[in-house]
Amino acid sequence: MGGARASRILGALCVATAFVVCAIVVLLGRAAVAAPEPMANRGVHEGVASCAGSTCHSRQVDSGLNVRQNELITWQDPSSPAGVHSRAWRVLTEPRAQAITRKMGIGPAQDAKECLGCHADPAPAALRGAKFQISDGVGCESCHGGSSAWLASHRAVNGTHAANVAAGMKALENPKVRAGVCLDCHFGGSKPGQFVTHQIMAAGHPRVAYELDLFSSLQQHWTVDADYVKRKGYAGGVKTWAVGQAMALDRALTLYSEPGRGQGAFPELYFFDCHSCHRQISDDPKARPAWQANPGRPIPAGQPPFNDENMIMLSAAAKVVAPGLSGRLEADSRAFHAALARDKAESVRAAGRLAATSRALADAFAARSFSRTDTLAILDTVLSGEIQRRYTDYTGSAQAVMAADTLLNALVSSGQVDRGVAARVRPSLDRAYAQVRDPNSYRPDAFRDSLAQVAQAVRSLR
Repeated sequence: MGGARASRILGALCVATAFVVCAIVVLLGRAAVAAPEPMANRGVHEGVASCAGSTCHSRQVDSGLNVRQNELITWQDPSSPAGVHSRAWRVLTEPRAQAITRKMGIGPAQDAKECLGCHADPAPAALRGAKFQISDGVGCESCHGGSSAWLASHRAVNGTHAANVAAGMKALENPKVRAGVCLDCHFGGSKPGQFVTHQIMAAGHPRVAYELDLFSSLQQHWTVDADYVKRKGYAGGVKTWAVGQAMALDRALTLYSEPGRGQGAFPELYFFDCHSCHRQISDDPKARPAWQANPGRPIPAGQPPFNDENMIMLSAAAKVVAPGLSGRLEADSRAFHAALARDKAESVRAAGRLAATSRALADAFAARSFSRTDTLAILDTVLSGEIQRRYTDYTGSAQAVMAADTLLNALVSSGQVDRGVAARVRPSLDRAYAQVRDPNSYRPDAFRDSLAQVAQAVRSLR
């Protein structure tokens, strides 16, 4: 199901252009644990080559006892989603990227600071080791953190994951940590070159998409087995999805609230739903407006809506597993949308309240387990009822299809639903994917009809 899932996702949502999360690698090696490195040297990015070697992560096939040891080969795959991180810098040399930076007047893309923050390891010059190469793209340490302080213990037979994390390795098995790392590029961050402005998108940059568990699975080059669970624990797909949604909303609101984000008299339009403006315009008196009223957004017709795809997903999850926060989320979301129509300062205050609620939800999701009943209930809530009426825009609808696929896959992967039984949902899910394959042909009514068919098929799993 995983391979077919990746194929459908790539065809339907064009997520191959997004650079997916670096996976978690594990402990193996022959060296003794070295003395702690001086603080001045901690966090140096030693480069992808420091992870190579036949006893480390550069075997040609999956042949390790506790880890695959072919992680670099997977990372370098030239044709699949698993290799997109390694290709991230190289795409800057291609015509599309060159055209974007030429329109912006910022020089060659492969040298532009506006691009390198996400298309390469953004380590500053002072923290680049002897084997560091910018052409490696999004290398191991872009996600795992600079390795100078933990590389020796990571190689050691008696090293531990806990010791590596204490020395600076990112604990990517923790969905909150992973989401924080991935969002820097898959939504945006405050660091240089890690925010795709509306200007960059207008110059030709593809739409940025994000769903933590889905993107992780597309590039997964680690195996969750008993050894992995013993050393690191395992969050599971549903928790990773839910935490990722909460942290994505927190990140969007936090960046929106930062001073200085905008272009002249206009706000930074990246935060708003693209297709609320980029729709067909017609002078035909018989033409019907494409805009639809959304019950989750109390805004006047014609106002660009804040991209609420993560708010919708959060609302579905909170209704099922965090009812104490659900009402607060709804009230804060509506207050934020309403404030956007009135005043920037008021909208920033409302964004702060909604961001705090999203952080509380991330904590709540991270602290609990998700049962089969929970997951099926969240699926049903995403697909039907009050939540379904909020799919009036492309981004929220695309997020709904990704959620349905992610949650269904989690049920199968955990053994909570038989693979053959789950396959009965696939035809209707494929039809829903078809509705969001092309943003320019998206039709809200047709999409909601297709989602109702998915909901009916999912209820047969109970």
